[in-house]
Amino acid sequence: MASIVKHRKVNIVVLGQDEPIGEHCKPGDIAISAAADGWWTSFIGDDGAIDSYDIPYPSYQEALWAAKAAAEFGV
Repeated sequence: MASIVKHRKVNIVVLGQDEPIGEHCKPGDIAISAAADGWWTSFIGDDGAIDSYDIPYPSYQEALWAAKAAAEFGV
């Protein structure tokens, strides 16, 4: 079940495995989603486009830290 962590006025949406980003996120959000290979960090653009880092993080904590760091810079 999706949950939201608010950081610097940015929604970081935490998704479980197989939860679609488009159903839970809006432009300006950052999504971290569980997958078999790790935790993916994705950014939802103003036009709804989804851009992700090239590789997943091995843990939820690392993905959350990266999302919070991105929120610090207004990404």
